[in-house]
Amino acid sequence: MPSTEAKLLSDFLVAPASLRDFMTLRQFTDIFPKGHRTNPAVKELYRELYTLRERDIEAVRQDIALEVKRSKQLRRDYAQERRQLDEANVAGLDLVALRMEEELSGTRGRKPHTLQTVHVSIEEACESLESQIAELEQEQDDALREVREVIDALSDLRRGKFAQTVSGENIGEEVLATLKRLETVCADPAG
Repeated sequence: MPSTEAKLLSDFLVAPASLRDFMTLRQFTDIFPKGHRTNPAVKELYRELYTLRERDIEAVRQDIALEVKRSKQLRRDYAQERRQLDEANVAGLDLVALRMEEELSGTRGRKPHTLQTVHVSIEEACESLESQIAELEQEQDDALREVREVIDALSDLRRGKFAQTVSGENIGEEVLATLKRLETVCADPAG
């Protein structure tokens, strides 16, 4: 019984691939102008196309067989690696996730941590995270303060209270500048 992979590839790439499966000699002959349909070369051309098509189909079948053999070896290799991982698995430690983390962080190939070095690394990571959190909170506070200032300025404008430096001629410019500042603050929350 063929494997699922072989069946899928064959169903998709081979069946129905024969020239006779989708075009008869009569249909092929009808493609040509009426004056050339009785020409014996048309029949020879159909046979030649049929032969070439069959060769191509056979080449595809051979490629499918090779791919199935290759995939069996890949499955064996994967199963062996999986068994090794499962045997080496420590309770609570996912080695696949650990390897992925090593590759992403660029620490692959370095000396593994000991109990003493892992503690220091965890403390450094915690300090780094706390620093990043503090920076984000500061940026958030700055953005909130700036939004509140712009809203206060617009509120004063609505009530008719203008800044003392704004003259009657510059009110429009001041309103536009304040609105642009609000738009910038709202569009770029990072500051």
